[in-house]
Amino acid sequence: MKQLFILLQKEFIQIKRDPFISKLIIMFPILVMLVMPWVTTMDIRNVCVTIVDKDNSSLSRRMTSDIKASEYFTLTPSASSYNEAKAMLEDLKTDIILCIPENFERNLTNSTPEKINISANAVNATKGSLGSQYLVQTIMSSISKQNQEKGLSTPLELVTIKNYYNETLNYKYLMIPALMIILLIVICGFLSAVNIVIEKENGTIEQINVSPINRFTFILAKLIPFWIIGLFVISIAMLITWLVYGLAPVGSIGYIYLASILFILVFSGFGVTIANKSDNIQQTMFVMFFFLLTFMLLSGLLTPISSMPKWAQYATIILPPRYFIDIMRGVYLKGSGFMDLWYNFLALGIFAVAFNLLAAKTYKKQG
Repeated sequence: MKQLFILLQKEFIQIKRDPFISKLIIMFPILVMLVMPWVTTMDIRNVCVTIVDKDNSSLSRRMTSDIKASEYFTLTPSASSYNEAKAMLEDLKTDIILCIPENFERNLTNSTPEKINISANAVNATKGSLGSQYLVQTIMSSISKQNQEKGLSTPLELVTIKNYYNETLNYKYLMIPALMIILLIVICGFLSAVNIVIEKENGTIEQINVSPINRFTFILAKLIPFWIIGLFVISIAMLITWLVYGLAPVGSIGYIYLASILFILVFSGFGVTIANKSDNIQQTMFVMFFFLLTFMLLSGLLTPISSMPKWAQYATIILPPRYFIDIMRGVYLKGSGFMDLWYNFLALGIFAVAFNLLAAKTYKKQG
């Protein structure tokens, strides 16, 4: 413990004296959280639709057929009631519920027919909004075609839309939790890796190699400062999110910190593992950038996993950010509890143990 305490003192003094790292820890999360939510965007495909067909008419079957034929939608099994479909929406088994009222086709010629109801999961505001708009267009096209065949006019305002979890369809609410994840990857992954490689290039790591300090103590001393820094960064990000965007977690903030701790453990261990296998900063940076881009593109950070090809969807299972993203968005926007997200916490815990053991094992102590 005495050796660990002395090494930790060294690490914090080294971080404090480095003008770049000390400024990056403060300025990077502030700039990212203030700028990035305004400039990101996303395209939508494969929106899952569940139909509650209370009409069972030729028109409702035509709507179902047109939705199934659309490139934007994936038709899930129909539900017998709205409550059954709502449960599927809560379990993320569908994105949009289409409820066709009883006698809809028969009452279509009346002046005030009952409206079709669309309920969308708006945690992903863009997916909820665009998916609902695409669905409205498809429905109105089906009604228009059938009415033209019968020589009837098409009435307006036949559809009502309700968005769950993000009623204002604010896209920034989707991106803000994702940006917090990028912050932790950069701060805890990149900096922990660069910190070790700098010692390699300066030759100071040789002093550790010839000392009686074991490799587990050395790696732990390298990781702990970035665990603390990571929690500091996520706290700054949440504070800015609340002050600037008015977005606070619907669920327990304790779950966010628990998930953040696990994710910080994952990426600090991952960064140290990369550094142990690198000889210089250039190698470390290239490898870390490769993985950062992979995580951003394949883990659901910027684009929905359901919009990806099947092989890519399966590949996301081995990507730690996927599970942290689910936790952050679930707690922030839906108020999900631990039992709703337990498998995500478990996956992060497994990754954390694996990467930190790998970080200790790959450090070759010589001398």
